[in-house]
Amino acid sequence: MKSISALSVASEIFPLVKTGGLADVAGALPGALLAENVAMRTLCPGYRPVLAALKKAETVAKFEDLFGGPARLLAGRVGALDLFVLDAPHLYDRDGGPYAGPDGRDFPDNAFRFAALAKTGAALGQGLVAGFAPQVVHSHDWQAGLTAAYLHYSGLPRPGTVMTVHNLAFQGQFPAEIFPALGLPPQAFSIEGVEYYGGVGFLKAGLQLADRITTVSPTYAEEIQQGPSGMGLDGLLRGRDGELSGILNGIDTEVWNPETDPMIATLYSAKKLAIRADNKKALQSRLGLAHEANRLLVGVVSRLSWQKGLDLLLDCLPVLAECNAQLALLGSGDPALEAAFQDAAQNHPGRVGVHFGYEERLAHLIQAGADAILVPSRFEPCGLTQLCAMRYGAVPVVARVGGLADTIIDANEMAVLANCATGLQFSPVSADALAGALRKCNALHADKALWKKLQSNGMKTDVSWTQPARHYAHIFREIAQDARA
Repeated sequence: MKSISALSVASEIFPLVKTGGLADVAGALPGALLAENVAMRTLCPGYRPVLAALKKAETVAKFEDLFGGPARLLAGRVGALDLFVLDAPHLYDRDGGPYAGPDGRDFPDNAFRFAALAKTGAALGQGLVAGFAPQVVHSHDWQAGLTAAYLHYSGLPRPGTVMTVHNLAFQGQFPAEIFPALGLPPQAFSIEGVEYYGGVGFLKAGLQLADRITTVSPTYAEEIQQGPSGMGLDGLLRGRDGELSGILNGIDTEVWNPETDPMIATLYSAKKLAIRADNKKALQSRLGLAHEANRLLVGVVSRLSWQKGLDLLLDCLPVLAECNAQLALLGSGDPALEAAFQDAAQNHPGRVGVHFGYEERLAHLIQAGADAILVPSRFEPCGLTQLCAMRYGAVPVVARVGGLADTIIDANEMAVLANCATGLQFSPVSADALAGALRKCNALHADKALWKKLQSNGMKTDVSWTQPARHYAHIFREIAQDARA
């Protein structure tokens, strides 16, 4: 198998900095691609946590003025990750997260922070660093969307380009006034380039100009070609249908492994499911829930937002009470939703437990301790929570959308008879349909033999990166240019 060299351009990467699934993909895919003879290095911004983790690094390039200040490009390794890190203190050395300050507001210079990332990615793709000439540049989401534009309009030989959409809802739209500062030629500000509804569209640029487009599930690839799921980009995506692929995400099955996970109370396996109950007890203790082994415990690990359908869960709290079930929730987001779930916990002590924010250890314990994991998203490009749930023997209850529909086999009568069901799907995405799914989940949970089959089926499902990596490698080989023309 011919070796391929690739560069990934990503605004976050696990375990260094993470706000969502993009980081998990950027962190896991390079290792999975090694089995496909693809050597991938990753370019990411020099946020404080990234620089702190980069103990030994070599300066491989310097920039006198990169969107308002000097910068340097570092090369080094963190664990198994082979990294380029853009050390630009004026852009990345600040309090807050990758995209927003401590007050939760987006940084006002985000356009230039991520134009700098994309421009550096393009330069790397065209030989900025001696000895590194990637045949493919793989850009993730709007933050890296301009990479394909800088390569396209350079007029120089370039590698093949792939744009991956993790969530079409986040598009990186900025006013036209920023265009002159981006350093692109005038012709780039057109409908065939970066122009989008009179402004500059970072994601639109990547979708328009990359050689191939991928998104993170086959169903989501179909959904985003139709309004309203296309969110204004459906026409462009329909026009590029031949270059658009849906590739399911995987999870890092070494990080997510109930037989070795140091973050859970008791290790277990599909053959030793009985001792999983120790984790349920630990989770109940952690969130102040009553210690009742036989009561259905539903877990949620999610951003609290309209997209994720958590308002529907609030509407269904009486159904959980009717089922005598418990709820363990970890997440943050919409202040109104946080307040409503806080009220629910206060009004239902011992039955509703919440933790706002994100804590990796608690996320693992919820997967290991909850009986079911709920993902009621109105739209979901792929979703990783339900994949982790199957790995840990928590039965997923999911909306029939996007990657949720692609990854969970509904426990309908025929699937149960065929012993292939791995969870429950519900549709439409409404409070009534969710209520029905929760009642069905409670009834299935009462049948211990059937419930154990659902758990076992999920735990033996391949949720690793093995198959997705093969699909990505195939696309990379299709577009890798032997003569960089």
